[in-house]
Amino acid sequence: MNELAQRIKLILQRNPKRVISALGLVLLGTGVTAFGVAPADAEIDNMPVRQLVESVSHNALTTTSALDAPVPFILFRSDVTRRDDTVQTLLSRLGVNDPEAQQFLRRNPTSAELLRGRPGKLVLAETDDNQRLVRLTARWLPHDTSETFNRLVVQRDGDTLSARIEAGEFTRSIRLSSGTIRSSLFAATDAARLPDGIASQLADLFSGSIDFRRDLRPGDSFHVVYEALEADGELLRYGRLLSAEFVNRGKSHQVLWFETPDHRGAYFTFDGESTRRAFLSSPLAFSRISSGFGLRFHPVHGSLRPHLGVDFPAPTGTPVRTVGDGSVQFAGWQRGFGNVVFIEHRNNITTVYAHLHRIDVRKGQRVSQGDNIGQVGCTGTCTGPHLHFEYRRDGIHRDPLLLTGEGGGSEPIAERLRPAFEQAAQDMRQKLASAATIVQASAD
Repeated sequence: MNELAQRIKLILQRNPKRVISALGLVLLGTGVTAFGVAPADAEIDNMPVRQLVESVSHNALTTTSALDAPVPFILFRSDVTRRDDTVQTLLSRLGVNDPEAQQFLRRNPTSAELLRGRPGKLVLAETDDNQRLVRLTARWLPHDTSETFNRLVVQRDGDTLSARIEAGEFTRSIRLSSGTIRSSLFAATDAARLPDGIASQLADLFSGSIDFRRDLRPGDSFHVVYEALEADGELLRYGRLLSAEFVNRGKSHQVLWFETPDHRGAYFTFDGESTRRAFLSSPLAFSRISSGFGLRFHPVHGSLRPHLGVDFPAPTGTPVRTVGDGSVQFAGWQRGFGNVVFIEHRNNITTVYAHLHRIDVRKGQRVSQGDNIGQVGCTGTCTGPHLHFEYRRDGIHRDPLLLTGEGGGSEPIAERLRPAFEQAAQDMRQKLASAATIVQASAD
């Protein structure tokens, strides 16, 4: 080894430039497809070469190892539960042919949650090459606004099946979308594949500054940033609309959601002004009007009579929400109204929700803006499922479409929160700009 070191030292002393050049070519050559370097000196070729040979026991090679063990075959298949599902029909769609697992899912009380309640649960089944169930996982929401999800896990351990239910935390992701008005807002949100819940939030946010029934023009546009809530990588529901821009008649309206650990979240303009109004524009998330306020020919009695409210047609069971904070003054049956709820608000304002299929509140209960109070129906005097909605001030009936003008917004953003708000606003401006490119790209 000393002799080798001496030879290398001698070569460096005799040919320093050639050695450095050769090293430089090697380093540069790493950035191209191939390279070659000539020996720095013929003496390098004459350096001694030593060959080391070491015997290796072949016992380890002949011994069965984990690598030699057969890899189990697992097939994954997913589906959602349906209203008319049985254990057998669900397992059949999932590719499970396992009588033992079928009996377990039928009889085990924990597994009964799989087909209990509303349909639409996400189900993932893992089977072996004999279609025998190895593991089944189902995920669902305890209720529509839940901040966690339920996870049913049915697992095989040897010849034994077990079941358990866990509470899981959502993974939140951000999604962007944009649309252009051609005819109506909801036609545009459908065309943009915007989730119904997000479209409803969009309408509510801008209802105080834009009349979506009268002010919209073809070419108006919207850009939105919203949450998607995922359970183990699967989309389970959509969350909050985080920011939105609506361009109406060339004027831009922008809002964003802002909250901190010590500040309750709310919507603000990008200047920090609160957008919260005392009343929502409609008691239904998606709504159209079949009969307005004023004189009309009564559909049942056939005579010209004053219509003291607004009718919103919708399928039976559609959720009805209170348009503002208040307390339930009356909840029950009342002649032509059928099932009806009266809610008393500040400033001697009362709102009425009639012909309900179901009532979900009771007299004296406090309700907050947006709370569900019942479902659309056709009780009392009516010709089809719809919600009859009234607005009264000091006992006098007024046009419900003017209700959103009553009351003002909340306080602007506090000065101590201004730096954090400006940072959040800047972030949302960038996301909205990215969302706007979706419309541009589709137009191109």
